[in-house]
Amino acid sequence: MGIFNGLSGFPLTPTDTVGKLDADAFRRLLAHLAGARADGHGLDSICILGSTGTYAYLTPDERMLAAEAAIDQIGEQLPVIVGIGTLRTDDAVRLARHADDAGANGLLMAPMSYTPLTEAEVLAHYAAVAGATNLPLCIYNNPSTTHFTFTPALLQRLAALPTIEAVKMPLPADGGFEVEIANLRADLPDGFIIGYSGDWECPDALLAGADSWFSVIAGLLPEPTLKLAHAAMRGDAAQTARLQDCFSPLWALFRQYGSLRVVYTAANLLGITTAQPPLPIQPLPQDQHATLQEALSTLNAA
Repeated sequence: MGIFNGLSGFPLTPTDTVGKLDADAFRRLLAHLAGARADGHGLDSICILGSTGTYAYLTPDERMLAAEAAIDQIGEQLPVIVGIGTLRTDDAVRLARHADDAGANGLLMAPMSYTPLTEAEVLAHYAAVAGATNLPLCIYNNPSTTHFTFTPALLQRLAALPTIEAVKMPLPADGGFEVEIANLRADLPDGFIIGYSGDWECPDALLAGADSWFSVIAGLLPEPTLKLAHAAMRGDAAQTARLQDCFSPLWALFRQYGSLRVVYTAANLLGITTAQPPLPIQPLPQDQHATLQEALSTLNAA
């Protein structure tokens, strides 16, 4: 099984008010994730510096410090994937090489931009980064933040590059996982890994045959998320539905306020860190804290 298969937890990156890494809090969070078990199984990987890890708000130096801290803390326990999305290709190449030197197991990259990118530009960007190391690379298709959508033709061309092994897909607009996954499998090489983000619907993606769930909540509450993911991966629709009912109050907050705001506040309520999201992002409104606390209590009883 490749490093992009299964359930991958995406933790936040605790920092102070000026974006300096709180290495102690980060290590505590990572140690908790690495040690988590449900039904005898743990997370399949941890991806640092994804969207939940606020990679776009950190300097390259802080990102490299975070990568080193994560790999040093948990690199011998489970695979560490490092997000390397940047505006500039040369910076992405530098971060990729640093992650490789530090001992990362894989890379995740979104095509960040200010000027809208063409398909030719995205292809050249990925080719340069994919050729910079031998680490497996996952395409991060996140049009809600990058405003770039990968076409099937572009995914085919990228999948032909030797080190690109997976794609992290957004939720389909119509919820049609079966059709989308079938079309992707027809277009992409055998063994190419198809995963999804958008926690509230990812169990349905696993039931429909997706290879992986790239999960925000698994980066904070791994045990209940592992139970849900494993039920879906073994095709147990009834158990998946039962556990989804337990998660539904949290999913409602995710959809309304965005998962980033919710997980920061959840981490505060759980006493994991006092870190706040980077400004101008605001945490969950105070009047929703009791609702979130109740949602967390529901998950503890799952």
